[in-house]
Amino acid sequence: MENNTSIKKIAVVGPESTGKSTISEQLADHYQTVWVPEYSREYCSKLTGPCSWEDEINMFRGQLALEEELLPSANKLLICDTTFITVKIWSDYVFGKAPEEVLSELPKRHYDLYLLMDIDLPWEDDPLRNFPDLREYFMGVWKEELEGLNANYAIINGTQEARKNHAIDTINEFFNLF
Repeated sequence: MENNTSIKKIAVVGPESTGKSTISEQLADHYQTVWVPEYSREYCSKLTGPCSWEDEINMFRGQLALEEELLPSANKLLICDTTFITVKIWSDYVFGKAPEEVLSELPKRHYDLYLLMDIDLPWEDDPLRNFPDLREYFMGVWKEELEGLNANYAIINGTQEARKNHAIDTINEFFNLF
């Protein structure tokens, strides 16, 4: 087991239906490590009405807690299927602003590398997905957010197999693994 400070965190982010969960699982398998699932997916599946402000805060806290829980199990890399920045993006869009708790955490929470999934995969309908016609808009928002954080990121595109290979090559090159 690695010292937690030596664990490199990779965030797999992007608009809805861009293969984040699939690639996260594939990367964790490839690097023989753990991946942090998207907390909001399970949380939202239990909601009986529209997502509220308090729900957004709960998802923010839940995502961070899940990362902290899984970090000790990571083998050099921790793969995160999305991050709490999603809460900021959704809150900005739905409520016109993001919770202060989320905004204050943004500069404190470091991810070594972001893999921004492109919108070139076909939309897959899912009861938890809301905006099939806004993927281009949200892709732009993700780019703005990552650039605003001065984050290290790469756009990952292509078919599912090409994405996996592109992501592995990007990670290997970024961390000088091979």
